[in-house]
Amino acid sequence: MEAFLIVIDRISAGIGKVFGWTIVVLTLGVTYEVFMRKLLGAPTRWAYDFSYIMYGTLLLMTGAYTLSRNGHVRGDFLYRTWRPRWQAATDLVLYVLFFVPAMLALMYAGYTFAGMSWRFFERSIFSPAGVPIYPLKTLIPIAAAFLLLQGLAEIGRCIMCLRQGYWPQRLADVEEMETTILHEQERLRQLEAEKSGRNGAGR
Repeated sequence: MEAFLIVIDRISAGIGKVFGWTIVVLTLGVTYEVFMRKLLGAPTRWAYDFSYIMYGTLLLMTGAYTLSRNGHVRGDFLYRTWRPRWQAATDLVLYVLFFVPAMLALMYAGYTFAGMSWRFFERSIFSPAGVPIYPLKTLIPIAAAFLLLQGLAEIGRCIMCLRQGYWPQRLADVEEMETTILHEQERLRQLEAEKSGRNGAGR
């Protein structure tokens, strides 16, 4: 079960890291716009649309990654003092009653929203460039689906915690352990090399 949850974490992490590069694209686009506007006096027609599309893409497609790292904002001044089983029970109720229905509703509404946008090949009305926005709207149900998948993994973690009394590992914990093991192996290799060097010098 835990290995399956880590697989879902890896999917969320992979998608989050790929779409995390949109911040670089956004930075380059805004830098270009500032250069054109301030130095050449020739502002682009697409800068506003470009910036909100890139930011919207980043926000939508990194949500599951943030959830997999337990990184969403939480009012935990009481929660963090509870025992793991109480935390898991609370999370489980909230996921089942609110999170799962919300993601299903977002998938349904997002699919309808994106479908309508594709039928008209919707373009932005906020700039003369008429930038297409139906690709961005397509990401709404996709992002909701990935969030739902990660939410199911979180429900699995809650159930495991209720059974065993402690939280199972996340991918972040596994990666940290792998890094520690690699560092330890490197240290042992260095010690072995130093020992071999001393033995060689002793001969």
